[in-house]
Amino acid sequence: MAHVDVTDETFQEEVLNSNKVTLVDFWASWCMPCQMLNPILDQVEQELGDEVKMCKVNVDENRKTAEEYRIMSIPAVFVFKDGKQVEELIGLRQKEDYVRAVRQHAAA
Repeated sequence: MAHVDVTDETFQEEVLNSNKVTLVDFWASWCMPCQMLNPILDQVEQELGDEVKMCKVNVDENRKTAEEYRIMSIPAVFVFKDGKQVEELIGLRQKEDYVRAVRQHAAA
């Protein structure tokens, strides 16, 4: 299952209404750390499979959502559960950080 590209218009449906823990990667095409994060998130998705929904929000194209969540630095990966933001991981992190965040909130 590949990630879902989310827009200002689809954020509510894809993220807030999701019935599973959702990782949202706030990114931009010009952001080199964002590009470096892509293969890490691919590994997270391979490891977790159906435990997680993976979404990406391009902050340049979806300013309303980026402003609503006060994205000041990217990459920023937010964890959502039951329509609420429950964690944020700012900057480039190790795969284990993302896996831990999903599993911790899936179990909660």
